[in-house]
Order: sequence, then C-alpha cells, then structure tokens
Amino acid sequence: MYMLLKTALNEAHRKLGARMVDFGGWDMPVVYTNQIEEHHAVRQKAGIFDVSHMGELMVTGPDALAYLQKLVSRDVAKLNPGQVGLCVLCNETGGIIDDLTVYKFSDQKFMPVINAGTTPGDYAWFMEHVGNFDVKVENISDNITKLDLQGPNAEKILQKLTSDDLKEIKRYYFKEITVDGVFMIVSRSGYTGEDGFELYLDVKYSEQIWNKLLEVGNPDGLLPCGLGSRDTLRTECGMMLYGHDIDTEHTPIEAVYSWAVSLDKDFIGRDTLVKQKEQGLARKMVGFEMIDRGIARQHYPIYYQDREVGEVTSGVPSPTLNKNIGLGYVEFAIREPGTEIEIKVRDNFVKAKIVKLPFYKKY
Repeated sequence: MYMLLKTALNEAHRKLGARMVDFGGWDMPVVYTNQIEEHHAVRQKAGIFDVSHMGELMVTGPDALAYLQKLVSRDVAKLNPGQVGLCVLCNETGGIIDDLTVYKFSDQKFMPVINAGTTPGDYAWFMEHVGNFDVKVENISDNITKLDLQGPNAEKILQKLTSDDLKEIKRYYFKEITVDGVFMIVSRSGYTGEDGFELYLDVKYSEQIWNKLLEVGNPDGLLPCGLGSRDTLRTECGMMLYGHDIDTEHTPIEAVYSWAVSLDKDFIGRDTLVKQKEQGLARKMVGFEMIDRGIARQHYPIYYQDREVGEVTSGVPSPTLNKNIGLGYVEFAIREPGTEIEIKVRDNFVKAKIVKLPFYKKY
C-alpha cells in the first residue's frame, strides 16, 4: 500500500471535519459539510479551496521564451508581463500531456502551473526538452501552497488583508503582493467561472493564511470547499479535467482548446494539429444535458439513432441549473446543439441533448 501525499493543510481540513479521499495519490478534502452548500457558496458568496496538490515549475534564463514556445501550444510571446495564459502541452502526435496555466513575469521568467497527477511526468518532459536552450527548470511544487479564493465576495474578503488595491489586478493577470504580512503571487483567475483569486505562497505560511481568510471571510459567507464542489463548478463552466475530458488520446482541437493553439508558430505536436485542421475532425468535445432522469458518468457510451457515436468524459448534477449535465466526445457530424442523443446508463438508454458550452457563464 502506498502512502498518500499530504498538503500542509491536511490537519486543518481534518479539524474542520472534511471527508478526505485519494485524489491522484493525494489525501484531499472532497467535502466539508455539504457539497451543494459549498457549490452555492462559491456562486453566491465565496469559497476557499486548498489546491496545493497542483504543481508549479519555474522556468528562467535567456532562452526561457524560446524554450516555452517550443513546448506549449499557445503563443506565449503575446502574453504581457504579469499575464496568465492557459496553454496545452502536446506530445509529438498532438495528444494532450497536460493543460496548464503559464504565469509570465518576463521573457526570461515563467511559472507553469500543472495538474497534480501529471506533475512528475510534466517535469520530466520539460527537462527532456531543455537541449541546447539556456534555461533553468525547477520543480518548486513542494515549497508552494496554492489556495483558490472564489466567488462574488472574494475581492471584498481578500482586500481586508492587503493594502494593495485588488481592483488593479485584471482578469487573468497577477501581481506579487503582501497579504496578512506574507509576500505571495496573486492572480485574478480560477476554475469555477466566478470572480476570484489564486494565491501562491510559501508553504510555511499555509495555516496562517488559510485560518485568517476563513476568519475575515466568515461575515461574508466564506466556506471551505472540497474537490466535490470544485468538480461541479468547473463542469458547469465547461472546463476540462485532465484524465477525464482530456488526455494523450485527444488533441486540443478535438477538445475545447482551439483558442489556445497558435499554429503560426512551431511547437511539439503542431504537425498533427495542422493536419486535423486541414482534413477535418473525426470527433469533437460537446456538452449535453439529460432529458430523462439519470446521471451520465465517465466512459458511458453515447448513442445517436441506435448507433454508438461517442463516450461520456464527465457528468454531474448541476446545482446551479438544477439539471444533470455532462461532457463527452461524439462524431463530428452530430456535434450541433439541439441534437438528441442517448446515454447508455447501465442497461438503460437515457435521452439527452447536445447544448452549447459552457452550461453556465458569468464572464
């Protein structure tokens, strides 16, 4: 039996009564009190997530920009200093190794933020492709605690602990600021579709900042939130989860990441993506909502006119929309919103229809 990895806040979660689960080898809180309450807190007031299981790399050096341009699908030269860009890391055949956010400090300094389960493989991939580039790649994950403060009241809550004007941090931008006396990176971004911030701080200040945010946020309805509500929140927004909706068997163009692909520059996997653009896709990621009762789960087959045409990748009950929704890949020809499909739920065929993504959009 292997030992689960723990974030610096593991004991804090247990004291709050969190139900802990194995998530990609990490002992993580899935829910504290009630998943639906936590979901609504983020949509209506505020929620805080410990997502310190995620990985952070630091890429520095004279060739940092050229090196990242080779590795990721997006043109990071177009990012401004202080901007955050969602990127895709592809293998030689265009398959998705990971989706990541890249924090650009300058052309010589970037911080890629990667998924928890893919961190060791991503780091190895980054190191393998250093070659003759004059860069230094460090895995700084063990030194960083990452907290996501999300929801309409997030700014009001965080502002209580900093003299920096948070209104100056635009969406998908970041600043290095002091919060409750602790220097940290704060970006206006997240995985919920709400306004909010992602905080990156030295691991030794984890409990101080976590507890302080819960204390000052309490009057504004702040709740600690687990990975269960994080999953329903991100699904409502049509955001991808690695290992479910995206993997090395799918390309960013088949998923919802065409906008994060710059084919006018060279990067690993580009040739396959150019061919897909030219020859057309065989399959495409879609969103669907259930017409009949039933929840679609990962790997459930999707049917159209009695023929299997795809597979579910994610499915949840949506607390915001009060519907059962899901994501999956279908044959390209039947991707259009309004198309009726059926999901095979165990031995039953359950009606659903394809809808436009995202299911929920505020910004």
